[in-house]
Amino acid sequence: MTRFLNLIPHLRYSRAKSRDANPGASASRLRSTQAGLGGALIAALALAAPAAAQDVAIVNAKLVIGDGSAPVDGGTVVVRGGKVVAAGAGVAVPAGIERIDAGGRWVTPGIVAAFSRVGLTEVDAVSGTNDRSATKSRFSAGLDIAPALNPMGSPVAVNRADGVTRAIVVPGSSGSLFAGQGAVVDLADDNDMVTRPRALQYVAFGEDGSAKAGGSRAALFLLFREQLLAARNYARNPATLAEWGSDALIQRADADALVRVIDGTTPLFVRVDRATDILNVLKLKTEFPALKLVLVGATEGWLVANDIAAARVPVLVSPLSDLPDSFERLGATQSNAGRLAAAGVAVSVGVFDDDDAHKMGYATQYAGNLVALTKMPGASGLGWDQAFASISSAPARAVGMDASIGSLRPGRVGDVVIWDNDPLELGSRPAMLWIDGRRQSLVTRQDRLRDRYANPAEGVLPKAYDR
Repeated sequence: MTRFLNLIPHLRYSRAKSRDANPGASASRLRSTQAGLGGALIAALALAAPAAAQDVAIVNAKLVIGDGSAPVDGGTVVVRGGKVVAAGAGVAVPAGIERIDAGGRWVTPGIVAAFSRVGLTEVDAVSGTNDRSATKSRFSAGLDIAPALNPMGSPVAVNRADGVTRAIVVPGSSGSLFAGQGAVVDLADDNDMVTRPRALQYVAFGEDGSAKAGGSRAALFLLFREQLLAARNYARNPATLAEWGSDALIQRADADALVRVIDGTTPLFVRVDRATDILNVLKLKTEFPALKLVLVGATEGWLVANDIAAARVPVLVSPLSDLPDSFERLGATQSNAGRLAAAGVAVSVGVFDDDDAHKMGYATQYAGNLVALTKMPGASGLGWDQAFASISSAPARAVGMDASIGSLRPGRVGDVVIWDNDPLELGSRPAMLWIDGRRQSLVTRQDRLRDRYANPAEGVLPKAYDR
């Protein structure tokens, strides 16, 4: 179901209104909220363009560290050399650096999109702009999406304007079981978006994986196991692949990638939904104990939450999944995330199966809905602090990068957002945003198109873009 069909009786926890689909109305609302930020802040916002990393202190903030701790009123965050050096209450502002008064507004780390195809897709229906899948490739696990990423694609700016500063980008599918190696990226306005290449390996189980493996789950698990065993044999004796041709079970590039999965260097993101499939995936750690599993989807995860928690495996969920749209998702419920978290599972909120290239900003709404669920009789959700962590530090931890991204703890990257309201409210928007300590523009191509055609004079063509 779409995000709008899932807004059961005002599933929000305060008075926010839905994001306006009318770009003109959205722009008007944004201009009105920015008017309240004060002259200095508006001037700074007008100059929000790519620049070198700067030293800045944001003071008088309702500060969210992003690690699950409660917001701090009157907080300060200091960024120097592109890194957070201090954040919290009573933080002293070093002399000689830029000082921005947040005016009591919310200041948070940037959103970390737990699952995305940003940079791989420009127009979904146009194959020439879509590099998410390589279904005709002879390679699978060895595929590396990094060279295909396009930092100049319009979805980058659109998602940045929604407060997303980092994304875990996952390949779509290949001609075999494994889809390939994903990356962690930033959404800064520059030509290098890759933060960490080859950050994960992705594989789809369940109905999708079964279809690729020969038509049944039995074939799926056998193929998965045999490819890992082939990679392990290759690691012990690389010469074993010298005699294998193009029709071999596994190619050398694929084996190299899977060796890093087997030894735990690369996390393995597994798309799996049915409860029994989840249990079978967890059993793989018995034979391959170093596997760093991350479950993606886990629609029926709440049915086996204790098993997932005992295995210490994090989960990426889409919290608006509440209808059984397939036989492997018969147990779908919006309480999935809350029940998993209550059992001790590390939960991240991701936007997948819902325009994961263009609308990663939905993550704030998803997290807000989980907060609202705590007030629904019989439902399970997340507290505000935990919900925000599910879209910041939790996905960073799932991909093994919580020491560098996802929060405002000292030493993390200087990804900071000043919001015009509570970031989990539907109508909230970023007012200012930094990535790696560099202030970023919040203007998108859609904004420029709106302005270009807003007031055309009869008989006069709109002004062309500046060259």
